[in-house]
Amino acid sequence: MVVLSQPTLDLNQYSLLRSTCKPTASFADIPEIDLSDPNAKSHIIKACEEFGFFKLVNHRVPVELMTKLEDESLCFFKLSESEKDKARPPHPLGYGCKNIGSNGDKGWIEYLLLNANPLPILSQNSFLCAAEEYVRAVKKLSSEVVELIAEGLKMEPRNGISKLLNDEKADCCFRVNHYPPCPEMQSLGGRNMIGFGEHTDPQIISVLRSNNSSGLQICLRDGAWVSVPPDAGALFVNVGDALQVMTNGRFKSVKHKVVADPNRERVSMIYFGGPPLSEKITPLPQLLEEGEESLYKEFTWWEYKTAAYKTKLADYRLGAFEKSPNS
Repeated sequence: MVVLSQPTLDLNQYSLLRSTCKPTASFADIPEIDLSDPNAKSHIIKACEEFGFFKLVNHRVPVELMTKLEDESLCFFKLSESEKDKARPPHPLGYGCKNIGSNGDKGWIEYLLLNANPLPILSQNSFLCAAEEYVRAVKKLSSEVVELIAEGLKMEPRNGISKLLNDEKADCCFRVNHYPPCPEMQSLGGRNMIGFGEHTDPQIISVLRSNNSSGLQICLRDGAWVSVPPDAGALFVNVGDALQVMTNGRFKSVKHKVVADPNRERVSMIYFGGPPLSEKITPLPQLLEEGEESLYKEFTWWEYKTAAYKTKLADYRLGAFEKSPNS
């Protein structure tokens, strides 16, 4: 029997503790959108404007693909550290543990980060086979969601955003996060251990699925943090920084984080849909009102991605790309 190798906890090293606060919004405030609803596009627009986040049901991604990938992921994370290390360190892709990025951020986490365009295919590797099937389905769903957004915003053509995700040079990645139980939390006096610190996603859109363990929290416009109830059959969609710029701030990328659980492990898998590296990220002309000016400087996805990965998780990365009031 293989025993799960858990991250070693050093409270002096982490500085990741925060007091537990009661959410100021109820769970019912988080939008749930039925993709089969004829009015789904208007609900999606509203959710992107007010939350930058929504729960998606009846999404047509087969539950069998989700559970199969979850099972394969757990098999990988239950390997010994030496076996997992063979997946190579995350520079930028591969297996990582505790360290998130290269700027000092840490978390109660281990993960796999993979290029998703294309995903590496090894027929003898059951994890990669399961990931390839899942990513193909979620990529199709992501395109459908952004096309509904385009319709809701009265954009022409309908595929103005989705074509970026489907480009052969689209910069898309796929991440599987594993948050082991954190029994040491019992001695922390009601405080939480951060699994993944607060941040926004830099891409256009990200689609998340997790097992039935809690931990995900999003930040509302008033700064209050809200716990998102787990739902293993649903998918959760985040507005990314690039989509915030493309809508000239009409949509806001959602700040989110994960807190560890003392008793239950959490597994989440996230598809990040990004444009080609050379793509210019700028407000879409069709969305600008007459006389409305861009709030952002013009930049390429490569320039923003490069700058973003030099910052710490909690930094406001778009700040350096915003125009000054007098510019």
